[in-house]
Amino acid sequence: MDFDRIHYGADYNPEHWPEDVWDEDVKLMAEAGVTLVSVGIFSWAQVEPRPGEFDFGWFDQVMDKLAAGGVSACLSTMTASPPPWLSHRHPEILPVRADGTRLSPGARQQFCPSSLVFREHAARLVEQVATRYAGHPALALWHVGNEYGCHIRACYCDESAADFRRWLKDRYGDIDALNRAWTTTFWSQRYDDWAEILPPRVAPTFPNPAQQLDFHRFSSDASLGSFLAEQEVLRRITPDVPLTTNFVGLVQKALDWNRWVPHEDVVSLDSYPDPYDPRSHVEVALAYDLVRSLKDGQSWMLLEQAPSAVNWRNRNSPKPPGAMRLGSWQAVAQGADAILFFQWRQSRGGAEKFHSAMVPHGGPETRGYRDVRSLGQELAALPRLAGTRVRADVALLHDWESWWGLELDSHPSGDLQQLDAHLAHYAPLFDAGITCDVVHPARDLSSYKLVVVPNLYLMGEAVAANLRAYVAAGGHLLVSFFSGIVDACDRAYLGGYPAPLRDLLGLRIDEFWPLPEDGETGLRFADGSQAAGTIWSEWIELEGAEAVADFEGGELDGRAAITRHTFGKGVAWYLGSRPDAAGMRALMDRVAADAGARPVLPGLPDGVQAIVRHGDGESFLFLLNHGTGEVTVPLPASAADLLTAPATPVDHITLGPRGVAVVSVD
Repeated sequence: MDFDRIHYGADYNPEHWPEDVWDEDVKLMAEAGVTLVSVGIFSWAQVEPRPGEFDFGWFDQVMDKLAAGGVSACLSTMTASPPPWLSHRHPEILPVRADGTRLSPGARQQFCPSSLVFREHAARLVEQVATRYAGHPALALWHVGNEYGCHIRACYCDESAADFRRWLKDRYGDIDALNRAWTTTFWSQRYDDWAEILPPRVAPTFPNPAQQLDFHRFSSDASLGSFLAEQEVLRRITPDVPLTTNFVGLVQKALDWNRWVPHEDVVSLDSYPDPYDPRSHVEVALAYDLVRSLKDGQSWMLLEQAPSAVNWRNRNSPKPPGAMRLGSWQAVAQGADAILFFQWRQSRGGAEKFHSAMVPHGGPETRGYRDVRSLGQELAALPRLAGTRVRADVALLHDWESWWGLELDSHPSGDLQQLDAHLAHYAPLFDAGITCDVVHPARDLSSYKLVVVPNLYLMGEAVAANLRAYVAAGGHLLVSFFSGIVDACDRAYLGGYPAPLRDLLGLRIDEFWPLPEDGETGLRFADGSQAAGTIWSEWIELEGAEAVADFEGGELDGRAAITRHTFGKGVAWYLGSRPDAAGMRALMDRVAADAGARPVLPGLPDGVQAIVRHGDGESFLFLLNHGTGEVTVPLPASAADLLTAPATPVDHITLGPRGVAVVSVD
């Protein structure tokens, strides 16, 4: 999708309101600078009130009013929540949990991803929607489904079991290959017939880990199959209309986004940071860097965020003044070319009636609406931001399959969680003002000065070869503990951990020594500085690497804890424990400097994010103050803040609490 501006808007649910409100909606949208709305997401029951009986008359009016008002539609396929009549007539479409509980209708997303009945009814609806609105002047792109995997991460019903068996046949070809991959010699689990295989339902103790890992893969692919069934209809009827679907924040473990994005024209994300968390912007930044990197830096869409409070946490804080604007500009700074909210007008009833909206219950004479109107005016004033791109010196590696494997049961420590590991390594780089991409480990890494591996528990030989080639050619690599432990079938590599990387790292690990709950171990660096190690320790034998820090105290006292090894033309660092926040920042500063990875601006005040979007003839420096105090940021050359005083060049920028500046730079 080509963006000619930063699009602005929200989910629009006109079926919640009488027709006389629709005209006011379009008027207020124009006033607020709205250019794009996601419409029809939960409209299935309204447009098909009975099986095969379609009523699009009211929706025609909505689409026509949007077009007349200059608002484009990100038109949904309307399949995110099946109508009650479908599950009433076909209860077999309802999803089943691992314990055998069949879920009931009455909420949303109440369908089994493998259900052929659901897919048939969904495809019939999409055919109707696409045929009716192909060529409509409001149609800008398709919104397929909604938040796949958000509520139904996997289904364990009999139809899913049959689909799982088909998926396994395609993957392994014959039953003997599956038995080898799943190590079914353990606990007498050998299969003689495909019909014997089930999803990993609740069992007396730990299910087979390779079976669990494959079921994760299958479940992501099953949801993708539902997406592709709708995509096929849209491609056939409207081949020139781009399409997307919205992923859900960084916490969406269920879907392997890398397998989804080749089937989308633009990547979209929903983001709901917690206003109570003063560091939530760091996790958000990690998610934005990830979604931007999925299509090699292509512009992406923030398809949902909250203007203020959400409804679904135990305690739902509103966003304080400036936070909504700051969070929106953060998305733009990190590559988004569309900023949308859930939702346009706050619902009067239903489960999300206390979820904020661009037009709150109080109407346009509220702080919320005034703030979103002001933001719309700012975004409209800088259309030349669209299409510019972020460049990064550092790559952090992320792989969903390894994530699934890492967090299976019966491991040395249950404290090792993928997102915690990511944030522990990403936050020091973020705080230093160093721009990161977040990429798949099989990606070409040659353009990066530093590659960071917070954890790759599961590592194929091809990925190990990719890392070796990167370092041998002169790259700098940092790898943290419990990486390179198993292959794609969750089988441990033999010959000393981490076998695929032993030559690269110059060491061998004989035993893992995970720390007790909330436990720490001392770390003493060669320069005499100290830090606390957390989560983990291990018995490391050096095979060419030098010790940068040793364990201090306990059974591993004096043994190597953090190492550095020259390999080819490059350098590989290894962390046998996770230093505390201060220790990790000091270490990452050293590793980044060693690699030549520089901050966008040196000496940034605490809490200030700096990032640059590059265009052909002009680039833009974004400065975002995530703190609650005023700060001053020196500029490398005289420039002007395009948001406040574009005609007044200055040599520094003063940012108020949650302040934002956009500066044109060479």
